[in-house]
Amino acid sequence: MKKVYDSAAEALDGVLHDGMLIAAGGFGLCGIPELLIDALVASGVKDLTVASNNAGVDDFGLGKLLATRQIRKMMSSYVGENAEFMRQYLSGELELEFNPQGTLAERMRAGGCGIPGFYTKTGVGTVIAEGKEHKEFDGQTYILERGIVADLSIVKAWKADDTGNLVFRKTARNFNPPAAMCGRVCVAEVEEIVPRGSLDPDCIHLPGIYVHRLIQGQHEKRIEQRTTRKKEAV
Repeated sequence: MKKVYDSAAEALDGVLHDGMLIAAGGFGLCGIPELLIDALVASGVKDLTVASNNAGVDDFGLGKLLATRQIRKMMSSYVGENAEFMRQYLSGELELEFNPQGTLAERMRAGGCGIPGFYTKTGVGTVIAEGKEHKEFDGQTYILERGIVADLSIVKAWKADDTGNLVFRKTARNFNPPAAMCGRVCVAEVEEIVPRGSLDPDCIHLPGIYVHRLIQGQHEKRIEQRTTRKKEAV
């Protein structure tokens, strides 16, 4: 089965359709599939629901898809760095389903493991729990959360072999493994594709069975909030 493609556009060819649910890896701007996001923008696919920890910033990451009005709904934990997101949400142009961060990660992981739902205490007694089934275990109240199964997963890794085994770089692992797991089709972009057999099996973070298509590319690695200090006088 061919997994390596020459470009993001080729890797997404035949996969996209209007109204689809996409799970996107990344945390802030760390480990986001920026090349695949650019290809989504260029494709013109619309009415998207995107499950992602956040929505990027105004001119980078998923913020580009918000700017072109291709996203109809976000399933996110944190959206505080994107002014356009705020504008669209407050004006009623964008639907938002808030998820506690751990709940969102587990919803993705559960979907990838074939688990349709799970109970959690997180959100009990808040608006998160409204309309959800409540159940008591050992005298404690829990709410039912549904697993996420996406039409498409887009993720970013550090290294891969041609079978799709992925290695992530430090904190850039973040939401990428559970996002990759929950997609019916998973497309990964990496910085380097190495020869088959060269990856230490104990260091593989995501087995290639979850990855269907793969591209290699150059990445900007933008810093979301750059904090500096003045050089002290000597």
